[in-house]
Amino acid sequence: MLKGFREFILRGNVIDLAVAVVIGAAFTGVVNAIVTGVINPAIGALFNAATLEKALPVVIPTVSGGEAVLYFGAVLGAVLNFLIIAAVVYVALVAPMNHLRRVAEKKRRAGETDAEPTPPTELELLAEIRDLLGKRDAAA
Repeated sequence: MLKGFREFILRGNVIDLAVAVVIGAAFTGVVNAIVTGVINPAIGALFNAATLEKALPVVIPTVSGGEAVLYFGAVLGAVLNFLIIAAVVYVALVAPMNHLRRVAEKKRRAGETDAEPTPPTELELLAEIRDLLGKRDAAA
């Protein structure tokens, strides 16, 4: 059971996913600051509101005789936040990865490989050491 868990954790895509979540959380903070500090006030000014969260209010009567206010500007702000994050993720991550995938596919079709030379096996290293020691002993 422990071995299976270790294999799962050390699988490359799980680690990539963990890195993506951490970077995504940090990036979301930056985008939220831009949307909250720049875009929301600018759009809120168009609707004569201090911020986008208070823009587009709809007042509806409640059963108890009071009023409830729905702020559709907050929904608009969340949609804008999502679209900005999605656009940046596409431009910064998806498009470059698609480009690299196409380049790798072209190389594969052309027969070019970026194969690194395989390191010598343990047996080959031991044979090389034996030969070097034999040459040293013969010279002595």
